[in-house]
Amino acid sequence: MLVLLAGIFVVHIATVIMLFVSTIANVWMVQSFANTTISLGLWQRCQDGKCSELVYPDDDLSALKAVQAFMILAIIFSFISLVMFVVQLFTMEKGKRFYITGAVMLVCWLFILISVSIYTARFPKYYKRDQDHHGYSFILAWICFCFSFIIGVLYLVLRKK
Repeated sequence: MLVLLAGIFVVHIATVIMLFVSTIANVWMVQSFANTTISLGLWQRCQDGKCSELVYPDDDLSALKAVQAFMILAIIFSFISLVMFVVQLFTMEKGKRFYITGAVMLVCWLFILISVSIYTARFPKYYKRDQDHHGYSFILAWICFCFSFIIGVLYLVLRKK
């Protein structure tokens, strides 16, 4: 049981780090041209080491702000869940379950789901060329989505021994 809890703790830390990287890095979409690559993230558009603001119509700009907000909330709730796990690990009685930690992690999972779903639904229409593809930040966000659900459910199921 101790090994399982340690493994979940390590995966949880990795999830927090990947969420942070996914939100910060400007590589959600990548456009490749003959001699240059343009990467677009949640915050900026980067080309040849120079970054500028993203330009979208007003309705998609509000969707982008929602994606930004939910990703930041996901990071916050994932970190709170990590702190709650450590607190519960040292203060909770034996035989009890990690309900609070699991619930907070599942809220994080919900925020990731909302943000990545909005981005998936609203923004690929701008990138229709064959060379355009999703970047590593977008893929990391989906990996964090899976990890946060698994971790949240495991926290709800596991007992402190």
